[in-house]
Amino acid sequence: MAKKPKTAAEKNYKIVAENRRARFDYAIEEDLECGIVLEGSEVKSLRTGKAQIAESYASVDDAELWLVNAYIPPYEQAKTFAHEERRRRKLLVSKRELSKLWNATQREGMTLVPLVLYFNHKGRAKIKIGIAKGKKLADKRETSAKRDWQRQKARLMKEHG
Repeated sequence: MAKKPKTAAEKNYKIVAENRRARFDYAIEEDLECGIVLEGSEVKSLRTGKAQIAESYASVDDAELWLVNAYIPPYEQAKTFAHEERRRRKLLVSKRELSKLWNATQREGMTLVPLVLYFNHKGRAKIKIGIAKGKKLADKRETSAKRDWQRQKARLMKEHG
Protein backbone atom coordinates (compact mmCIF):
# COMPACT_ATOMS: atom_id res chain seq x y z
CA MET A 1 0.00 0.00 0.00
CA ALA A 2 1.37 3.39 -0.99
CA LYS A 3 1.97 6.03 1.65
CA LYS A 4 -0.06 9.21 1.63
CA PRO A 5 1.80 12.21 0.26
CA LYS A 6 2.79 14.51 3.09
CA THR A 7 1.28 17.96 3.28
CA ALA A 8 3.50 21.03 3.48
CA ALA A 9 2.82 21.32 7.23
CA GLU A 10 3.89 17.72 7.90
CA LYS A 11 7.03 17.99 5.77
CA ASN A 12 8.47 20.95 7.65
CA TYR A 13 7.59 19.82 11.21
CA LYS A 14 10.94 18.80 12.75
CA ILE A 15 11.40 17.54 16.31
CA VAL A 16 14.68 18.79 17.81
CA ALA A 17 14.52 17.34 21.34
CA GLU A 18 12.00 15.22 23.21
CA ASN A 19 11.65 14.57 26.94
CA ARG A 20 10.45 10.96 26.97
CA ARG A 21 11.11 10.55 30.68
CA ALA A 22 8.55 13.26 31.51
CA ARG A 23 5.54 11.06 30.75
CA PHE A 24 6.96 8.33 33.00
CA ASP A 25 7.81 10.62 35.95
CA TYR A 26 4.80 12.93 35.73
CA ALA A 27 1.08 12.69 35.11
CA ILE A 28 0.54 15.29 32.37
CA GLU A 29 -2.75 17.12 32.96
CA GLU A 30 -2.58 19.54 30.04
CA ASP A 31 -0.05 20.76 27.50
CA LEU A 32 0.60 24.15 25.98
CA GLU A 33 2.59 25.34 22.96
CA CYS A 34 4.96 28.25 23.64
CA GLY A 35 7.29 30.31 21.54
CA ILE A 36 10.90 30.57 22.67
CA VAL A 37 13.26 33.56 22.49
CA LEU A 38 16.57 32.46 20.97
CA GLU A 39 19.76 34.05 19.71
CA GLY A 40 20.95 33.47 16.14
CA SER A 41 23.62 30.92 17.02
CA GLU A 42 21.08 28.98 19.12
CA VAL A 43 18.73 28.61 16.16
CA LYS A 44 21.57 27.35 13.96
CA SER A 45 22.60 24.92 16.69
CA LEU A 46 19.01 23.65 17.09
CA ARG A 47 18.85 22.87 13.38
CA THR A 48 21.67 20.35 13.90
CA GLY A 49 19.32 18.51 16.33
CA LYS A 50 21.60 18.01 19.34
CA ALA A 51 19.69 19.91 22.04
CA GLN A 52 18.56 18.29 25.31
CA ILE A 53 15.55 19.21 27.46
CA ALA A 54 15.47 16.14 29.73
CA GLU A 55 16.85 17.96 32.79
CA SER A 56 15.04 21.24 32.23
CA TYR A 57 11.88 22.79 33.66
CA ALA A 58 9.82 25.95 33.22
CA SER A 59 9.03 28.52 35.90
CA VAL A 60 7.01 31.70 36.25
CA ASP A 61 9.14 34.58 37.61
CA ASP A 62 8.19 38.28 37.65
CA ALA A 63 5.17 37.78 35.36
CA GLU A 64 7.30 36.00 32.73
CA LEU A 65 7.70 32.34 31.79
CA TRP A 66 11.27 31.00 31.68
CA LEU A 67 12.84 27.77 30.46
CA VAL A 68 15.62 26.79 32.88
CA ASN A 69 18.55 24.40 32.33
CA ALA A 70 17.83 23.45 28.70
CA TYR A 71 21.03 22.50 26.88
CA ILE A 72 21.66 23.92 23.41
CA PRO A 73 25.23 23.12 22.33
CA PRO A 74 27.41 25.91 20.96
CA TYR A 75 27.40 26.40 17.20
CA GLU A 76 30.91 25.78 15.91
CA GLN A 77 30.83 28.35 13.09
CA ALA A 78 29.71 31.17 15.44
CA LYS A 79 32.99 31.77 17.27
CA THR A 80 32.61 35.48 18.07
CA PHE A 81 28.87 35.55 18.81
CA ALA A 82 28.53 32.26 20.66
CA HIS A 83 25.79 31.72 23.25
CA GLU A 84 25.74 30.24 26.75
CA GLU A 85 24.69 26.60 26.66
CA ARG A 86 22.43 26.49 29.74
CA ARG A 87 21.15 30.04 30.02
CA ARG A 88 17.56 30.87 31.02
CA ARG A 89 15.41 31.37 27.93
CA LYS A 90 12.20 33.35 27.88
CA LEU A 91 9.05 31.56 26.72
CA LEU A 92 6.29 33.44 24.92
CA VAL A 93 2.69 32.93 26.04
CA SER A 94 -0.38 35.14 26.35
CA LYS A 95 -1.23 36.86 29.64
CA ARG A 96 -4.22 34.59 30.18
CA GLU A 97 -2.11 31.45 29.69
CA LEU A 98 0.59 32.87 31.96
CA SER A 99 -1.91 33.48 34.77
CA LYS A 100 -3.25 29.95 34.32
CA LEU A 101 0.29 28.56 34.59
CA TRP A 102 1.02 30.68 37.66
CA ASN A 103 -2.16 29.40 39.35
CA ALA A 104 -1.27 25.81 38.53
CA THR A 105 2.23 26.06 39.99
CA GLN A 106 1.62 28.28 43.01
CA ARG A 107 -1.82 27.20 44.19
CA GLU A 108 -2.22 23.64 42.95
CA GLY A 109 1.40 22.46 43.33
CA MET A 110 1.85 21.46 39.69
CA THR A 111 5.14 21.41 37.78
CA LEU A 112 5.85 22.82 34.32
CA VAL A 113 7.74 20.19 32.34
CA PRO A 114 9.02 20.69 28.77
CA LEU A 115 7.85 17.82 26.57
CA VAL A 116 9.02 18.55 23.02
CA LEU A 117 11.23 21.19 21.37
CA TYR A 118 10.52 21.48 17.64
CA PHE A 119 10.33 23.67 14.56
CA ASN A 120 6.76 24.17 13.33
CA HIS A 121 5.66 24.22 9.69
CA LYS A 122 6.61 27.91 9.41
CA GLY A 123 10.15 27.19 10.63
CA ARG A 124 9.68 28.81 14.04
CA ALA A 125 11.14 27.18 17.16
CA LYS A 126 8.38 26.11 19.58
CA ILE A 127 8.33 24.17 22.81
CA LYS A 128 5.45 22.16 24.25
CA ILE A 129 5.12 22.57 28.02
CA GLY A 130 3.15 20.09 30.11
CA ILE A 131 1.30 21.05 33.28
CA ALA A 132 2.09 18.00 35.37
CA LYS A 133 1.81 16.43 38.79
CA GLY A 134 4.59 14.14 40.02
CA LYS A 135 3.86 10.41 40.14
CA LYS A 136 4.49 8.26 43.18
CA LEU A 137 6.53 5.06 42.87
CA ALA A 138 3.40 2.88 42.81
CA ASP A 139 1.98 4.92 39.92
CA LYS A 140 5.21 4.47 37.98
CA ARG A 141 5.05 0.70 38.53
CA GLU A 142 1.44 0.67 37.36
CA THR A 143 2.36 2.59 34.20
CA SER A 144 5.23 0.19 33.51
CA ALA A 145 3.02 -2.87 34.04
CA LYS A 146 0.33 -1.45 31.76
CA ARG A 147 2.89 -0.75 29.02
CA ASP A 148 4.32 -4.29 29.32
CA TRP A 149 0.82 -5.81 29.11
CA GLN A 150 0.06 -3.79 25.96
CA ARG A 151 3.27 -5.08 24.32
CA GLN A 152 2.49 -8.67 25.34
CA LYS A 153 -1.08 -8.36 24.07
CA ALA A 154 0.15 -7.02 20.73
CA ARG A 155 2.56 -9.96 20.38
CA LEU A 156 -0.22 -12.47 21.13
CA MET A 157 -2.54 -10.85 18.63
CA LYS A 158 0.19 -10.93 15.99
CA GLU A 159 0.93 -14.62 16.57
CA HIS A 160 -2.66 -15.86 16.78
CA GLY A 161 -4.63 -13.39 14.89
